[in-house]
Amino acid sequence: MIRALLALALAALPLPALAAKAELPRIVTQNGRHALFVDGRPFLMLGVQANNSSNYPAMLPLVWPMVERVHANTLEIPVAWEQIEPAEGQFDFSYLDVLLKQAREHDTRLVLLWFGTWKNGSSTYVPEWVKQNPARFPQARTASGGYSSLSSFGKNTLNADRRAFVALMTYLRDHDPDNSVIMVQVENESGQWSLGRDYSPEATALFEGPVPAALVKGLGRTGGTWRQVFGKTAETAFSAWYTAQYIDAVAAAGKAVKPLPMYCNAALSDAFNAEPDPMGVPAGGPNWPVIPIWKAAAPHIDLVAPDIYAHDWKAYLAYLDHYARPDNPLMVPETGNALDQARFFWPALGKGSIGFSPFGFDGDDYTNYPLGAKTLDDATVEAFAANYRLFRPMARTWAKIAFENPIWGVAKGPDAADQSTVMGRWKATAIFEQWQFGEPDWTWLQRDPHPTKGQPVGGAVIAQIGPDEFLVAGANVRMRFSLAKAAPGERSQLLRVEQGSFDASGNWVMRNVWNGDQVDYGLNFTARPVMLRVRLGSVQ
Repeated sequence: MIRALLALALAALPLPALAAKAELPRIVTQNGRHALFVDGRPFLMLGVQANNSSNYPAMLPLVWPMVERVHANTLEIPVAWEQIEPAEGQFDFSYLDVLLKQAREHDTRLVLLWFGTWKNGSSTYVPEWVKQNPARFPQARTASGGYSSLSSFGKNTLNADRRAFVALMTYLRDHDPDNSVIMVQVENESGQWSLGRDYSPEATALFEGPVPAALVKGLGRTGGTWRQVFGKTAETAFSAWYTAQYIDAVAAAGKAVKPLPMYCNAALSDAFNAEPDPMGVPAGGPNWPVIPIWKAAAPHIDLVAPDIYAHDWKAYLAYLDHYARPDNPLMVPETGNALDQARFFWPALGKGSIGFSPFGFDGDDYTNYPLGAKTLDDATVEAFAANYRLFRPMARTWAKIAFENPIWGVAKGPDAADQSTVMGRWKATAIFEQWQFGEPDWTWLQRDPHPTKGQPVGGAVIAQIGPDEFLVAGANVRMRFSLAKAAPGERSQLLRVEQGSFDASGNWVMRNVWNGDQVDYGLNFTARPVMLRVRLGSVQ
């Protein structure tokens, strides 16, 4: 009886509150727009990627100062297969112990880059016990009988890579409950260099056979052999399908343990040629012409992403367009760290990118010039840091705004020509190489050439948050608004222009109101980016 009463009394006591489980990061798609949700809210990744060999505890003291100097909120950093499984079946996560602890201390999120079977179309990051056993872990064969990187048809390789990746995701499940790691890149610029496809007997037999029914159906085509279905791009399509399937198997096994968002990055061919030279890019990777094949082959990959090292303005924007798709969130996981490449942050945001990350931002002295900068001097670092400094305090709010509203971004072109777009009843125009005061046709007022004349700097991004209200941010640009189609006698007005930012709760906090000289000649942004809230009107 006493025991029964005691049991009832204990049952009546309030239970201790269960610790809330952190919500997993995820990709959300709505009305053709995409957002990365972290902790249940949209999140803009202001990233930097460390150099390839900075993935060791002794190197991290060189990494964090640059992360903070650039005002990044996310660090992309490798985890190598050879690093965590130096002996088969024996895993070492001591590096991740240090990395996770320091990331939390620096209030920085992580994107882990899995350097497994492939890294830049090679297999240099696999463990020695894989490298030294080609009979068990076969390499792709060239048409002349030579060897390339590991083959996507190697079942033992797939099983071993998958096992190691599962061990990594298990470690994250058990040691990262707060989700410091918000995404995982599966492999790196996958595929094989210098061949259109694997010429091993197994691969050749498959190539001479029919295209798998799932791919034919996914592309809405008529079946047949690879050459019958794809013609001149048959080898490219073949490699893409089997590489994507291989990587999807790795990703699916990892997601079964901890379903973080996962992506694959692409080395890129010519931005304007849909029939890439198979010798000029790793065969099999998610290059832009084969995105539909990757979508059909790899359903567990949340997005494919371009590594853009182009300096050419037209090519850079074309790459953004190729990957900004209703079925694919745009993200720039790698871009060059040269000063001229910093301006592409603006059109990337304007096309809805969930993240932007220049490569090689740490204290190591490695440089990948001419893809990036010769050296990370103060001016080069500041070109990226200035943009991040503005957006980091309001990264979540901007991500939400971009997810829910029309946006547009622009970067100065080689001819510094004006660039315009229409948003609702308003036309927005970006003008470059102008002083803050006066108009370019004022021939009666002598002035020096603008200091940015001929320089590859300048850009802006706009979000339309109401029929007549916009958020505008930019650097080294003049922005003007006008009526796209004015009625007879109708003219536009700047009703109010506020400079400010958003607080942690998403509330707009005004700093000051621009008027007079600050608006008489358009909205003029200097090298120091700012955010403006602009309300427009018209009168007749």
